[in-house]
Amino acid sequence: MSEFTTLEYATTGRIARITLNRPERGNAITFEMPGELAAAVERASLDPAVHVIALAGHGKGFCSGYDLVAFAEQSAGGDIRADVPAGSPLDPRVQLANHQPGATWDPLVDYAFLRRNVRAFMSLFHADKPVVGRIHGFCVGGGTDMALCADLLVVEDEARIGYPPARVWGAPTTAMWVSRVGVTRARRLLFTGDTISGREAVEWGLAVESAPRAALDDRFERLLARIAAVPINQLMMMKLLVNQAVARDGLDGDQVLGTILDGIARHTPEGYAFQQRAREAGWRAAVRERDAPFGEES
Repeated sequence: MSEFTTLEYATTGRIARITLNRPERGNAITFEMPGELAAAVERASLDPAVHVIALAGHGKGFCSGYDLVAFAEQSAGGDIRADVPAGSPLDPRVQLANHQPGATWDPLVDYAFLRRNVRAFMSLFHADKPVVGRIHGFCVGGGTDMALCADLLVVEDEARIGYPPARVWGAPTTAMWVSRVGVTRARRLLFTGDTISGREAVEWGLAVESAPRAALDDRFERLLARIAAVPINQLMMMKLLVNQAVARDGLDGDQVLGTILDGIARHTPEGYAFQQRAREAGWRAAVRERDAPFGEES
């Protein structure tokens, strides 16, 4: 639809399809993407013909995380978006000034900005209809904040999934790792920033099924078709029942903490040093240097 600039929305029969559409940037998350995602989910939830929502991405991978090349490399003085009032926590100049070592840090500026995105990603979790994600190539950083809010994941065997920003400059804001893979495996990933393959994601209970790239679409479509055959009222009841169990474990409080910690992570000495290195050498070079001690396993 023309009103979406970062994703595509379409329906085929009983399936609503939301497809991230920034392949030239690895479907990296921009300011606009979370709002558009929430709007697309709302459209699918309100459509009486839709039984299930399919979430996927165009290009080489599902999502490379936040589009931090522009953010980490730039200096204060970015343009204000026309639809964001000057001085708002969402004003990019406020965001940039808030990440200067010499400036006073207001943690609630970070919180207001990131909590907005958490609410948008959680629209997948709270959608009236089941959401099934198709993960190929890579799903890392903020991409996992989004993808893990889906109800089920079908993944490519060789996809890489994880949260490398755990090494510096980030914390998972939607805090879904423990509920998806358990305490011990969440620790294993978040204490190292390592990624796992699609095959491992199934073994860990993160994904329901994996397949080679050539067979991924077929597996994905078969699962969508089986879910779509169930009446909407039954699907809604089953989703409410499972979601209640997850919420009862304190997910909302975990997300508040995760969002606050994500802001803190960018204001540690290491966080400032990482951003400064990104400005000097470029984001990709800074990430390569960050990840070098972890070797190929990362």
